[in-house]
Amino acid sequence: MGQVQERIAQYADEIRAEGAEGDKLMRLSDTSAKRLRESGAIRMLQPKKYGGLEVHPREFAETVMSVAAMDGATGWVNGIVGVHPWEMAFSSEQLQEDIWGQDNDTWVASPYAPLGVAKPVDGGYILNGRWQFSSGTDHCQWVVLGAMTGDENGKPLMPPVQMHVYLPREDYEIVEDSWDVIGLRGTGSKDVIVKDAFIPTHRTILASEVMNGNAQRESGRTETLYKMPFSCMFPLGITSAVIGIAEGALACHIEAQKTRVAITGTKIKDDPYVLYAIGEAAAEIAASRAAILETVDRFWDMTEKGTEIDFEARAIGRRTQTAAAWRAVRAVDEIFARSGGNAAHYKHPMQRFFRDAHVGIAHAIHVPGSIFHSSALAQLGGEPQGIHRSMI
Repeated sequence: MGQVQERIAQYADEIRAEGAEGDKLMRLSDTSAKRLRESGAIRMLQPKKYGGLEVHPREFAETVMSVAAMDGATGWVNGIVGVHPWEMAFSSEQLQEDIWGQDNDTWVASPYAPLGVAKPVDGGYILNGRWQFSSGTDHCQWVVLGAMTGDENGKPLMPPVQMHVYLPREDYEIVEDSWDVIGLRGTGSKDVIVKDAFIPTHRTILASEVMNGNAQRESGRTETLYKMPFSCMFPLGITSAVIGIAEGALACHIEAQKTRVAITGTKIKDDPYVLYAIGEAAAEIAASRAAILETVDRFWDMTEKGTEIDFEARAIGRRTQTAAAWRAVRAVDEIFARSGGNAAHYKHPMQRFFRDAHVGIAHAIHVPGSIFHSSALAQLGGEPQGIHRSMI
């Protein structure tokens, strides 16, 4: 167990209890955010120069899983907000100083979806737009947003040119009533609005350069961590949270079944059909965990040796990651179906794990269609194009 896991494990009962509070608040409770901050969970992938830990990404993934098994929303914020320092590490030095220079515990929200337009002006850009799903945003002091580069009239360039742009809290508005959902309620993934904000050039980075690895290579970073493929690192926190949620559901289910007696009078421990289903679900969740950790371990070893991780390997890695999330959530369905009617009560944490798992699988990083297509086509010697290369 890594040092951050050890620190946060001592607050496991508290974080579990705060999960119900976050569900009501529709944002992470101040207590849960404080525990993440104090433990260093958001600084795991942050450069040591700015108080970061620069851990192996496996340790990051395992920490996210363990936190999500306590409370899905807290694990989700850990995974999403916690991966942003990885990209920032190979962004401009001035950007890093702007964000971490005064406080290395400054958190950055997102999303990367290009839902705004950045119009070029002298020294930078003027940004306008509205973005959904800014997870953990109430506890963040900055945001990184996806944006289409525009022309002098603010019309998106064609072919599209996407950027990631960074803004301090005073330059964007959080829409308070924009997050009212059935699952992952505690993530507070609210909308943000930007109106005519000036973005200096040093607070921008081309999305294509991040995704194809050029930004990492040209940054001068020598650490293995910051040479890892984007398509491995970015989904890692998100899928780890989903798998952690499934592990939490399993643990919750097993604890409840120890003393449960079915309406027939049969103890669950004496029902061979339920026992088989529990065992099968547990195996599927364990397989999901092992699959994504094996991929990140292998990619780390290849990166450390200077071995190229080509498109085919990256596509297969994304296929493994996406399939792991779906496998884990299907297992949660099997667990929930055998948890009895009491699991549906809001007072029981099982229903929250169930809801959180299903909303987690809806994230764009878990859409299997183009990923499965691309990985199979690449293995057959084809050359995926267009959307079939996206996020790979």
